[in-house]
Amino acid sequence: MMDTAAVRSPLSRFVEDVRALVATDGRAQPVDRLPDGRTTLVFRALEDGRTGDVCVSGPRTRALFKNATGVTWAVMIQFKPGWSTPLLGVAANALTDRIVSMEELWGRSGEDLRVELLAARGLPEVFDRLTRALVPRMQQAEEPASARLARRAVRLFEGEEVRVESVAERLGVTARHLRRAFTESIGIGPKEFARTVRLRRALGMATSARDWGRIAVDAGYYDQAHLITDFRELVGLTPGAFLKRADEARAARHDPLERLESAPP
Repeated sequence: MMDTAAVRSPLSRFVEDVRALVATDGRAQPVDRLPDGRTTLVFRALEDGRTGDVCVSGPRTRALFKNATGVTWAVMIQFKPGWSTPLLGVAANALTDRIVSMEELWGRSGEDLRVELLAARGLPEVFDRLTRALVPRMQQAEEPASARLARRAVRLFEGEEVRVESVAERLGVTARHLRRAFTESIGIGPKEFARTVRLRRALGMATSARDWGRIAVDAGYYDQAHLITDFRELVGLTPGAFLKRADEARAARHDPLERLESAPP
């Protein structure tokens, strides 16, 4: 779900999703991150908004499960695959499986951004200040052709293609060239990205039915055993165990899409 503030912003071209989380009872908030080729900027207000941090969570090759404590409210901006490099000024694979502070990436400018976001009163203002910080960097960046190639490949993988060789052939490049472009611009290899697409497709199908044999075939796996093996390797759980955990996490936390206007100042 994207907030209307994001839709109106010049940054919306590069943003896939904007989410806000508000914690009002002091409980730890479960944070689950499945493997994918996405980079997410996270701003957290801590200690009732008296302090906070801004960090970047890079593309993941394995799932990450954690409980966030001390968070008053937070904003998570997920970039579309292939856009993080010009926006952040660092190759996507330098962020893979890492959580890096904006101060580490931008130096003093990262600290200035943290202070500005702490002073914002609501999601629209947070997004406006992020837009003013990120869009000029995008305008000044010289984007390589490999980034455009990688984004075209992403669309094919998320469409109907699942084999790296087939995608490379359709794009008129070698599989080796595609892997290099994909790793630099997306942060993980095309084969790994295709695995995450299948995994997420299977989870989407499981919301309406839990026939794992049928889901495995429809999602692009060879069979149910292949699906379960992929889940164990990428998530560390069986599909059923992950969905049970996700259901319990949703029941234990507030609506993560709650607007920030309800957050304490």
